Amino acid sequence: MSKVRVRFAPSPTGPLHIGGVRTALFNYLFARQQGGDMILRIEDTDQQRFVPGAEQYIIDSLTWAGIKFDEGTHVGGPCEPYRQSDRKGMYRQYADQLLAAGHAYYAFDTTEDLDAMREKLKAGGMAAQYDAVSRMSMKNSLTLSEDEVKRRLEAGEPYVIRIKLPRKEEVRFHDLIRGWVVVQTSAMDDKVLFKSDGMPTYHLANVVDDYTMKITHVIRGEEWLPSAPLHVMLYKYFGWEEVMPKFAHLPLILKPDGNGKLSKRDGDRLGFPVFPMEWKDPASGEISSGYREKGYEPEAVINMLALLGWHTSDNREIFAMDELIQLFSIEKISKNGAKFDPEKAKWFNHQHLMIKDNKEIAEAIIGDVKAKGFETTVDYLAQVVALVKEKVNFKNEIADKCAFFFEAPKVYDEQVIAKKWNAQVSEYLGSFADELDAMEMLSVQEIEHKFKEGAQAKGINPGSLMQPLRVCLSGEAGGPPLFDMLKLIGVSESAARIKSAISSISGTAQ
Repeated sequence: MSKVRVRFAPSPTGPLHIGGVRTALFNYLFARQQGGDMILRIEDTDQQRFVPGAEQYIIDSLTWAGIKFDEGTHVGGPCEPYRQSDRKGMYRQYADQLLAAGHAYYAFDTTEDLDAMREKLKAGGMAAQYDAVSRMSMKNSLTLSEDEVKRRLEAGEPYVIRIKLPRKEEVRFHDLIRGWVVVQTSAMDDKVLFKSDGMPTYHLANVVDDYTMKITHVIRGEEWLPSAPLHVMLYKYFGWEEVMPKFAHLPLILKPDGNGKLSKRDGDRLGFPVFPMEWKDPASGEISSGYREKGYEPEAVINMLALLGWHTSDNREIFAMDELIQLFSIEKISKNGAKFDPEKAKWFNHQHLMIKDNKEIAEAIIGDVKAKGFETTVDYLAQVVALVKEKVNFKNEIADKCAFFFEAPKVYDEQVIAKKWNAQVSEYLGSFADELDAMEMLSVQEIEHKFKEGAQAKGINPGSLMQPLRVCLSGEAGGPPLFDMLKLIGVSESAARIKSAISSISGTAQ
C-alpha cells in the first residue's frame, strides 16, 4: 500500500472560514494517524478573485490552530512549487493530451453566444448547460471545420478548452463517508478545463496536481461533491484510474438557528466569529472578528471543530490533539450537516482553560493586568489564575475579574450588606481580623477551621458569615473559593481589609 498523502488546497480569495479549518483538521488527523504526509497547496487559478494577504492569513491561521504541514508553499518539499499560479506552465500539456485523445475540444463561443444558448434551453424547459446535445449548435472544434479551427487559433481568437463528456454514461465512485455515488453524464456539463487567460480551471489543475503530488485521499467539503464525477472522468481519460485517490466529502457546518451553511452573515447577526483569526479586508478596510482575538484557546477551537460531524463511540467530549489523532476515523464522520452552537464553543473554551497550565495563562495575560496599573509577577499571577479561571470562559476576562487580588475594594456589594450585615457579624469579623493579625503561616484548611470554629463557639452559624467576609476582602458577593482567596491575599492584608470594611460599612449604616 502506498504511503498516505493528503492535501488541504484552499483558494486565496479571502479569509479562511472555520469550516475550512475543520477540513484541514480532518486531513491532518487522518494523515498523522496513518503515518502519512500533509500538504498545503494554494489553488489560485482564479486570478480575478485573488485577494492580497489571503494566502499568508491561511498559513497563519492553521499555524495558530496547531495544524502542521510536511510540504507546502511555506515549507517547501519534493513536489514544489505548491502554488498553482507557479505551476502554470505544466497544465497546458495535459489539456493538449486530452485534445489529442479526443476527450476535449476548443470552444470559441462569446459571452453573448453562451447567454443566448442558455436562454433558448430555458425557454424549451431544458437544463441550461453546455453538454453533448447543446455543444453541437455552438462554435467549437466539434462543429467547425478543421481549417476554420486552425484559422481561428492562428488569428489569436479567444477560446477555452472544454472536456468532451459522453451523452449517456454512468459515472460511479465510492465515497468513504457517503458510500456509492452514481451520476449520469447527461446531467453533467462539458466544463471548461483551460481558460482564455492561459490558466487552467480548478478542475484540471486539481486533478493534475493530485496525480503529480501522489495524493491518496481527497478529504474535502460537501460543496465539492458535484465536481467529483467530473474529476473521476478526468482520471479515466488520463488513464490514471488505478491511482485515483479515495474521496471523502465532509458534511456542512450549519448555522445555529436554521438550515443552510454557516456564513459570516450568521456570525455578524448572532455575535460570534466564523474566522479563526481577525481579518481586515484589503479593499474595504472592514474588519471581521476571529476566534484568536476573542480569546479562544486554539486547542478548544480544534476540539470543537473535531466534534462537528465526527464522534467517538462514547460520550466523551474533551480531547487534546494527540488524542484526536489516535481516535480519529473517517468511518465515524456523519453524512448529515453539523449545527454550530456558539454557546457550546464557549463551553469548550472554558473546559480547555481549566486544564491549561496556570503559569502559561499568567504569561499570556500579565500585560493586561499591568495595563490596569497592577504590579505583579508571573508566579503570583499564576496563583490568581488558578482561583479565578473557573469563573470565566476566556483568559482575556481574567484581568477584569482579579482586581481585588492586587488592591483593597473601595465599594462593597450593597445587597449583601443590606441582607446579611449586622452588629453580630461586624463584631465577629472584627475579632477574626485581630486573630488573623496574630496568625503564623497556616494552611487554607487551618484558616477555614479557625473561622468556623470561632463562629460556632459564639453560637453563630458560620454560613451566615461567609458572604460578609467575602465582601470585606473583595467587595463582591461571589468569586473564587473564599479561604483560598484569603490565603493568597495574605493574612495581614486580609485583616486590614476586614477592619477597613467594618469601619466603612458601619459608617455608612450610621
